[in-house]
Amino acid sequence: MANNNGQQLKKGMNIHVRRTLAYIVLAIISFLCLCWFYILVINATRSHADLQRGFTPIPSSFLAKNMNGVLHGTLPVFYGLMNSLIVSSLSAVLCTYFSAMTAYAIHAYHFKMKRFMFTFILMIMMIPTQVTALGFVQLIDKMHLRDSLIPLIVPAIAAPITFFYMKQYMESALPLAIVESARIDGAGEFKTFNTIVIPMMKPAIAVQAIFTFVSSWNNYFTPALILNSDKRKTLPILIAQLRSADFLKFDMGQVYVMVAFSILPVVVIYLLLSKFIVQGVAMGSVKG
Repeated sequence: MANNNGQQLKKGMNIHVRRTLAYIVLAIISFLCLCWFYILVINATRSHADLQRGFTPIPSSFLAKNMNGVLHGTLPVFYGLMNSLIVSSLSAVLCTYFSAMTAYAIHAYHFKMKRFMFTFILMIMMIPTQVTALGFVQLIDKMHLRDSLIPLIVPAIAAPITFFYMKQYMESALPLAIVESARIDGAGEFKTFNTIVIPMMKPAIAVQAIFTFVSSWNNYFTPALILNSDKRKTLPILIAQLRSADFLKFDMGQVYVMVAFSILPVVVIYLLLSKFIVQGVAMGSVKG
C-alpha cells in the first residue's frame, strides 16, 4: 500500500514538473512572438533621427506626428486599406467556400476519374505563381482588367492547398452517414452542403480563412504586376513606395507606423476567428 502511494506521489510530481516546464516553454515562445510587436510599436513612436541612433525600449512622443505624416501624406493610405480589405475579405470567403465545396464533391460523391481529379488538383500546388505570371498578365490585358481588383479576387477561388486541408478535415469530421441521412430526408445537395456540411466545417474554414486573408493581405507580387494607379494599390505596395522614397522624404518612423497600421486588421481577424481554431484543436484531440 505504501509502495502504491509512493508511486502515485512520484507520478503526480512528474506530471507537475512536466506541466511547469511546458508553461515555461510556452511563456518563452509567447515572449519571443510578442517581442517583435512591442519593438514595432516602440519604433512607431520614434522619429527618424532617433531610430538611426539605435533601439531603446522606452517609447517616444512622435507617434502622433508619424501617423499624421502617413495619413496626410502623398500616399492614399485609406484607399490602400480599403483595397486590401476588399481583396483579402472576398478572397478568404470565396476561397474557403469553394474549396470546401470542391472537397465535399470529392469526398461525398463517387464518379469516374475521381482519384485522378484529386491528384490533378494536388499537382497544381507544385506550380509556382512566378511561372504563370507572364501568361496571367497577358490574359488580364486581353480581358481589359488591368488596374482592377477583380484579377486579385477571382483566382483565389482555385486554391489547391485549401482544398487539400478541407478534404483531410472531412475525412475525420464529416461521416458520409450524415450526408446520406440528409438525402433520405429529402434535402437537396446545396441545402445539405450549406446547412449541414458548412457548420461542421467551421473550425477548418476559420483556420483557412485566416491563412487566406493573411496571404492575400501580404501579397505584393501579383498586385504590383496589375495595379497602376495609386487609388487602386494595396497596402503592401504603398509600404514599398514609402520605403523607396528619396532621401529627403524618407522617414523610418512613418514606415513603422504604416507597418503597424497594416498589421492591425490581421490581428482583429485572428481574434474574431480564434475561438473556432480552439474548437478545431479540441475536436481533433478528442477524436485522436
